Amino acid sequence: QVQPVESGGGSVQAGGSLRLSCAASGRTFSDLAMGWFRQAPGKGRAFVARINWSGTITAYADSVKGRFTISRDNAKKTVYLQMNSLKPEDTGVYYCAHQVLSGDYDDSRKYDNWGQGTQVTVSA
Repeated sequence: QVQPVESGGGSVQAGGSLRLSCAASGRTFSDLAMGWFRQAPGKGRAFVARINWSGTITAYADSVKGRFTISRDNAKKTVYLQMNSLKPEDTGVYYCAHQVLSGDYDDSRKYDNWGQGTQVTVSA
């Protein structure tokens, strides 16, 4: 499996929206859950959202619930993160990765094949 490639980040004012994409070419993409994490300067990598292999089960961090939506298109080998009503505290580098270990899906140690990340900056 190869690294996924994140895109769609940028700068936006509070209340705005962005849609992030995570494209992967691995042959087992459709068999794995995928997660989005974010990291602010000096902080650890924090869970944002996760979606199972079929796209039928999703999970979100409490801080983004009701504002963010994760989805996937297995034909395109792409996972999306629609981010609405953005807040300054959403600022950070957003990464996607494959979930390779079962258990706590909000634990970054359960994931591998991290992308390079895409910067999201939300101004007040």
